[in-house]
Amino acid sequence: MESKYVFLLIEDSDIDKLVIKQLLKKVLEVTHVNAVNNGKEGIEWIVDNRKRYTQSLVILLDIQMPIMTGFEFLIEYDKLSDDLRHETQIFVLSSSLVREEIKRIKRNRYVTDFLSKPIAIKEFVDVLYPTLKGEIG
Repeated sequence: MESKYVFLLIEDSDIDKLVIKQLLKKVLEVTHVNAVNNGKEGIEWIVDNRKRYTQSLVILLDIQMPIMTGFEFLIEYDKLSDDLRHETQIFVLSSSLVREEIKRIKRNRYVTDFLSKPIAIKEFVDVLYPTLKGEIG
């Protein structure tokens, strides 16, 4: 059975990538996670791959990255055509606990929710599972 979601992890830390992929696979039973190293690669992945998938796209986006930050990604994402942005949910990952940055993240119209790093399993499930209605695979 084909998954209802395609996952794209935009994260520069190899350790965080490993942890998040394992959480997706072990806790939410996600079978495949696409991963890139920064916002620029994330935009390129969407442009190159989005039309190949009919499923909804779930993006897990780090904020602090070299080359193109998560905030810069969101600006570039806004410039993409509607057919590339359709049925997409973006979950922002950040170790920043600066109140203004969190407010800025949550105000963005494309951001579904925010997860703080390091990611706790309970928060991960509480945020992702209800939003994706338990239809992950």
